[in-house]
Amino acid sequence: MKFLWVVGVAALATVSVSLAWTAIGGGPLGLHGLIALSLGVLGTVAMTWILMALAFKSSREGWDDRPDDPDKP
Repeated sequence: MKFLWVVGVAALATVSVSLAWTAIGGGPLGLHGLIALSLGVLGTVAMTWILMALAFKSSREGWDDRPDDPDKP
């Protein structure tokens, strides 16, 4: 279910950027432009999702905690 939500956000962002590009006077995006834009948005959303998951995992497992004795490795 989360994957569909991520794909929906990426699709909405792609359509929004494409419409904004056309509104500011840029030419219409061709097929290759839409594919590149979609992959860029999807890659950014996926990387954000993965990095946030790693931050939460690190926080839950105590990787961010200070060691009891700072002299020990």
